[in-house]
Amino acid sequence: MKEKDYLDIDFIDIITQPKINRRDFLKRFGGGIIVFFTIGDASTLIAQRERPGYPSDFNAYLRIGADGRVACLVGKIEMGQGVITSLAQELAEELDVSFDSVDMVMGDTDRCPWDMGTFGSLTTRSFGPYLRKAAAEARAVLMEMGAEYLKIPIEMLQVSNGVISHKKQSNKMISYAELTKGKIIERHLAREPIQKKPADFKIMGKAFFRSDSLEKVTGKAKFAGDIQLPGMLYAKILRPPAHDAQLKSINTEAAEEIEGVQVVRDGDLIAVLHPNPEVAEKALTKINAKFDIPELAVDDKSIFDHLLKVADSGEVVAEGGNLADGEKQAATMVEATYLNSYVAHSPMEPHTAVAHIDGGKITVWASTQAPFRVKSEIERELNFPSDKVRVITPFVGGGFGGKTRNQQAIEAARLAKLTGKPVQVAWTRKEEFFFDTFRPAAVVKIKSGLSDSGEIALWDYHVYFAGERGSQHFYNIAHHRTKSYGGWSGANSGAHPFRVGAWRAPANNTNTFARESHIDMLAEKSGLDPFTFRMKHLKEEKMKRVLKAAAEKFDKTFTKAPSGRGIGISCGIDADTYVSAIAEVEVDKKTGKVQVKRVVSAQDMGLVVNPQGATIQMEGCITMGLGYALSEEIHFKGGNILDTNFDTYELPRFSWLPKIETVLVDTDDEAPHGGGEPAIITMGAVIANAIYDAIGVRLFQLPMTPERIKEAMGQG
Repeated sequence: MKEKDYLDIDFIDIITQPKINRRDFLKRFGGGIIVFFTIGDASTLIAQRERPGYPSDFNAYLRIGADGRVACLVGKIEMGQGVITSLAQELAEELDVSFDSVDMVMGDTDRCPWDMGTFGSLTTRSFGPYLRKAAAEARAVLMEMGAEYLKIPIEMLQVSNGVISHKKQSNKMISYAELTKGKIIERHLAREPIQKKPADFKIMGKAFFRSDSLEKVTGKAKFAGDIQLPGMLYAKILRPPAHDAQLKSINTEAAEEIEGVQVVRDGDLIAVLHPNPEVAEKALTKINAKFDIPELAVDDKSIFDHLLKVADSGEVVAEGGNLADGEKQAATMVEATYLNSYVAHSPMEPHTAVAHIDGGKITVWASTQAPFRVKSEIERELNFPSDKVRVITPFVGGGFGGKTRNQQAIEAARLAKLTGKPVQVAWTRKEEFFFDTFRPAAVVKIKSGLSDSGEIALWDYHVYFAGERGSQHFYNIAHHRTKSYGGWSGANSGAHPFRVGAWRAPANNTNTFARESHIDMLAEKSGLDPFTFRMKHLKEEKMKRVLKAAAEKFDKTFTKAPSGRGIGISCGIDADTYVSAIAEVEVDKKTGKVQVKRVVSAQDMGLVVNPQGATIQMEGCITMGLGYALSEEIHFKGGNILDTNFDTYELPRFSWLPKIETVLVDTDDEAPHGGGEPAIITMGAVIANAIYDAIGVRLFQLPMTPERIKEAMGQG
């Protein structure tokens, strides 16, 4: 990510003072061309949010510098999903500049316009269209300026790589840089800017390697933990042994005897600090603290009964027909209960932050998905005015929804204020497991029925504490109802013994696992293979097309399960993207171990901005999905987390990886949809269905560990 001197502009007043006039804005901004644009209609954006409170308006700012380089200041962050590349492609395409001339500046609350955060596969589908619109307007404004400068009718001009020229007399030209050099230009179009059509794309829709690749593979990329400041102290914080444990007594004398150690106590925050992190860690072990630990109410085995007991009356999220009529029409009934355990985010980079107060202003470098949320939290916690708080988000080493919570940044900020020195708080892996918000444990109950002719006559679906995302089916079912009880945010008091939250495609992994496992059970009862049964019942041609694309790539015949071949199918919808997966597995009946041999995933995500990036995202989803399907779960007793590192919490390994094949279904006539999460939602069910096809054993709980498989086979 390149940075130029002209990007070192203080945007904080522009962001926090909505009444600033245009003249003052231009004086603060400096030279170049500025294009103002608004990011969409508030009602649309609110509808995309899963909770209220989204501001009614915000601005993003695009700048074309005097040197011809283009800067786009975006409140989004880059955590491995590749938007640092795809957003630059969109800007370069509509502006008609080279991709290499675009500098993305992301996640800096002093430079960038307000943003709600980076999650939900929303960046490309919600921010991207407005970025394109702004770039198209900038291009049109520059064309008008070029026509005036060259004294040539605008219809006789063309532009390429930031150079405007006469269509027939190529020696008559002027560059964007020459037009903007040393000037302040404010101009708006009297008409709606015209955006390019896919047939005219030169940059969008083409495969681009990630623009941050070189920095990351060479180690030059900066993460929050790489920030080193003069006089910086490393903080190690006293943590309770269990959630909701209360401190009874504490003695810090032994820690304070270590040379250079500073012990800070501020209410609930007790920390030791030292210029050497190892010394700080040693000092922490010297603190003698005693806690009152709550009684163990639930554990990882009793949690599901607990969730059903504390569930509220639920909410109907979809329905049609009449369940009583459906039950009368059903000749064959199929009922089942599906479970999934708590799952950790487990990013490579733990939550980390560095805070520094200088001249009454605090700057925090934070590993976060929501820098503006961090900014607001620090304002409240430290009682600092808005213009005295700046949050900078360097590269983020994975988030998956877990880094929307920012406890480490608040801790660093508080300690920087208390000590008067720069402070780094970097969670250990144990802290990461303890304080991470987990994907919630959840229960799904389905009662269904088939008519004499093999049609799905009844679908009664109840999901507890996963959330409703992905719970609505997409099959032809005359009589159906879907109810959701609680959600992934853990809003129901007392439902969970610790905090839960969004985990990549929240709720949809659970719901797709349950729905698609159940569809396979109905297929078997009907006497059809899983592919034919789905094609018979799917409502939308788009999903049929995606499933066909996966099947054609898989290139094998489908037979009624269990066939002994180990082939499974799963379909789903997430972030407006339709996805289908087909997997082939091998199961060792003696050990219960599953080896996924091959996965084909096809998805229709509308217009694909960067096919290379989309493919990488699908491959990442499939790899990560192996974990929640086969091994990842949090064991606990009450508020005591028993898995604190990767010796017991098992992530997918290289040896687990199947042959992965991806298909991007071409639909350039649609707007881009989300691509960061869809492929992961199918992994639980596709593996469960493949296991059943291989050995005739149905697994109803995630993860499908060797122990659970052996138990299901009667060997446990």
